[in-house]
Amino acid sequence: MEALKQELKEKIVSVLNFEDVKPEDIESSDALFGDGLGLDSIDALELIVMLDKDYGIKLSDPKEGKAIFQSIDTMAAYISEHRTK
Repeated sequence: MEALKQELKEKIVSVLNFEDVKPEDIESSDALFGDGLGLDSIDALELIVMLDKDYGIKLSDPKEGKAIFQSIDTMAAYISEHRTK
């Protein structure tokens, strides 16, 4: 699970083109939206595409995404349960 969390941090920094944030700067329990990393709805779309492309997970319900994208911890738990790749 820790390897998956590290992989997610690296992918988020890469996919979202963060210049001032390194994977090691992100805590697994930090909020991804709002006061945490401060991601927005465009970033959420990028994360949805990443889940589909890298893990074979298709999200169709936006409410589902809100729960999944709370933190690296919640993303990793969801991916480990639902991944097809």
